[in-house]
Amino acid sequence: MASLDPSNVPVYGSDAERQMLWKHNAGNEQPVVAIRNARRGWIVRYDLSHLDTALRSEVVQRLRDSVGDRRPYPTGTDPISQAEGVGGEAGPVSGDLHESSEEGARELAAHVSTFVFDRSNWR
Repeated sequence: MASLDPSNVPVYGSDAERQMLWKHNAGNEQPVVAIRNARRGWIVRYDLSHLDTALRSEVVQRLRDSVGDRRPYPTGTDPISQAEGVGGEAGPVSGDLHESSEEGARELAAHVSTFVFDRSNWR
């Protein structure tokens, strides 16, 4: 799988749904890219930990830069801060990126999936 279409990004709302999704992807030897319906917005989550792999450091930086470029800096934020620039955490094994709408989260998850599903980006 090269990437996810926004309409195919899985959504979960409970720990049980999360566990089922992670178990399914582990069985298929695929990373997880999904969105969680949180109390105050939407969280795009990616995870490679169940595959015992990680994104290469230069890929993580490209991912952070790419996600940051998609976001305008809100007034009062520090454009130097990577966490504020990407709207969350984006690491080599997993990441949690925040969005205000389901549609925005689906678009962001599809974008992130292009980095995460490309096995040439793994170390």
